[in-house]
Amino acid sequence: MSNQNLGLETQAIRTQLERTQYLEHSVPLYLTSSFIFEDAEDMRASFAEEKERNIYSRFSNPNTSEFVEKICQMEGAEDGYAFATGMAAVYSTFAALLNSGDHIVSASSVFGSTHTLFTKYFPKWNITTSYFDVNQPETIENFIQPNTKILYAESPTNPAVDILDLELLGQLAKKHNLILIIDNCFATPYIQNPIRFGADLVIHSATKLIDGQGRVLGGVTVGRSDLIREIYLFSRNTGPALSPFNAWVLSKSLETLPVRIEKHCENALKVAEFLENHPNVASVKYPFLKSHPQYEVAKRQMKLGGNIVAFEIKGGIESGRKFLDKIKLCSLSANLGDTRSIVTHPASTTHSKLTEEERLAVSITDGLVRVSVGLETVQDVINDLKQALE
Repeated sequence: MSNQNLGLETQAIRTQLERTQYLEHSVPLYLTSSFIFEDAEDMRASFAEEKERNIYSRFSNPNTSEFVEKICQMEGAEDGYAFATGMAAVYSTFAALLNSGDHIVSASSVFGSTHTLFTKYFPKWNITTSYFDVNQPETIENFIQPNTKILYAESPTNPAVDILDLELLGQLAKKHNLILIIDNCFATPYIQNPIRFGADLVIHSATKLIDGQGRVLGGVTVGRSDLIREIYLFSRNTGPALSPFNAWVLSKSLETLPVRIEKHCENALKVAEFLENHPNVASVKYPFLKSHPQYEVAKRQMKLGGNIVAFEIKGGIESGRKFLDKIKLCSLSANLGDTRSIVTHPASTTHSKLTEEERLAVSITDGLVRVSVGLETVQDVINDLKQALE
């Protein structure tokens, strides 16, 4: 039976690329830096890429290959490459595909480190970026230039959980012959598959919901085989490869991803509904709340609403700080996607170095709080948020 004909949950559990002579049920760890050859001809042919085989774990390893294969099947991708971190995936993907003089059109709301790449480091190599307002997708074409090569977006966005119309982005990318890259970290392959809507490449920080337990770092890019080939060659020579141990952990994590995501999303919706009715909360954004500005788009392209809830506390930055100080059960952390619920106040922490004008441009108000809803008893999470708000 072909894995392509199996359900996503089955693919995540039953994909096993190799078994040893011991016929193990669970995939073993391949903690080796290199692999040996049968003879001189085997070695020559392997380095000439006349045969597919493992040479060196910076290039490939059975554990990383299995993890990538699972993500490819779940995303509907042709090929992929795994990285040491999510940002290694972002940087290497762009660096492999761009040349001096190229231009990126990006959604305005992107992860802080991605924004730093676009504004501080890529300009050193004469690579420029223009940002479009996530709430004004009709303006995207105004930013496309003759030298534009990549159209990039996160959906849902970090931290304000705005939703981009992936079908619209796919149509624009095709019309202007651009490479469409979507960061699918907040949604995971279980909730959303951007390739179905025209994305050429999909990036994940596997550190987040794919691991789901705050244990290891990892990243992965999957998509068109011709583009992945360029990313592989760049990464093979620059060395941002995922470790075999972390790949093994992440591959095992995928086996429980669907059941974890279902519970994350069930809890998150209940938290969002509670917050929407609290008198000290000015507004709430969660993709599957009917009050979300892009609710209809979210329902069309997402299976569930995700585990991230963004809400604005009345009273601005000072109220946000006081709220954090009163939190007892939830964790105060910059991470997300853990079994443990996590609360972050971007204006005073992760985005504090931006001016108020810069923050507002990406929907980060002074009172904005991001909650990564975990797998605890949801009423306990709600009670913690309630006492902190009051």
